[in-house]
Amino acid sequence: MTTNADIQLIEIPKIQDRRGNLSVIEGSTIPFVSKRVYYLYDVPSGSRRGGHAHKEQHELLIALSGSFDVVLKDGKSIKTETLNKPNLGLLIVNGIWRELQNFSSGAVCLVLASDEFNENDYIREYKEFKLFKNR
Repeated sequence: MTTNADIQLIEIPKIQDRRGNLSVIEGSTIPFVSKRVYYLYDVPSGSRRGGHAHKEQHELLIALSGSFDVVLKDGKSIKTETLNKPNLGLLIVNGIWRELQNFSSGAVCLVLASDEFNENDYIREYKEFKLFKNR
């Protein structure tokens, strides 16, 4: 069963020159092939996103602009990571509850997901998540 210890920050290669920075995510950058990409933006002050876990899917979250906090729960411990650099991604494995909060003005969260959308892969109630972790 996965725990918060399985979550990791992944440095995305950054190429710097006088024209600006370029970061690239290729096959060896993350441990899965991305099958879905989406992004969150214009999140109102005080709003929260996420509030779910995945049974199988893995995700990489990147703060392309601004910052936000990711609260991670594995059923036993709680960990908070602040994302605020576009060349640093947070790899969230399956079986981890996540909540995104404290979005700065202009924050953009890019998500690379290991699978296409499948409602059956979501655990949307924390009580159900606790049962899933204790099976």
